Amino acid sequence: MNIVIAAEKPSIATLLSEFVKRSVAADDIKVSENPDETGSFFVGFELDRYVISPSGEVHVDRLGGDDRDRTAGTQDPARRL
Repeated sequence: MNIVIAAEKPSIATLLSEFVKRSVAADDIKVSENPDETGSFFVGFELDRYVISPSGEVHVDRLGGDDRDRTAGTQDPARRL
């Protein structure tokens, strides 16, 4: 999987750049596979963490899983986890 991640890193940086609306260099991100979904990646950039789906959708990763306590009464349409 490390070879796949290395090959995909520039593409992942491009997708993340579009999502965060600023330039992201491949060297500035840390990428690891998402064991919960084939073809999906966790991406660390600065202090934030993102999930990129096999279809190329980018979502903010909510660390700690269930965050209903902090978002009571709200629904985040981008949340997939």
